[in-house]
Amino acid sequence: MTEAVVRNKPGMASVKDMPLLQDGPPPGGFPPVRFARRIPNTGPSAMAIFLAAFGAFSWGMYQVGIGNKKRRALKEEKYAARKAILPMLQAEEDERFVKEWKKYLEEEAKIMQNVPGWKVGENVYHSGKWMPPATGELRPDVW
Repeated sequence: MTEAVVRNKPGMASVKDMPLLQDGPPPGGFPPVRFARRIPNTGPSAMAIFLAAFGAFSWGMYQVGIGNKKRRALKEEKYAARKAILPMLQAEEDERFVKEWKKYLEEEAKIMQNVPGWKVGENVYHSGKWMPPATGELRPDVW
């Protein structure tokens, strides 16, 4: 758009021919300039943040306590179940040990049959105590 169209003065030859139009203040004047430092209060206060954090922490610790109680109860249940099944497991292990011990004695008798004075199954240490093998195997080299 040209100035001629805007000012309703078609056919102007120069800018000097345009009528003077000066901007002025709006009716009633401009609003006052705010020069004081007024920071708006946005967001919660420090005390509200502290109380919210404390509440969240307290609730979390409460949940940890509940979890510890549940975990302790499950652990006690597991130990009770193990204590209840232990005699049966021990009996099975004793049965397995007796079978393996008989095999071991038969193998020893077969190997040492030509040695005079050899007593099958006698402890060579003469300590007076009988101890079952700690590894669960009587002799790993004999199958």
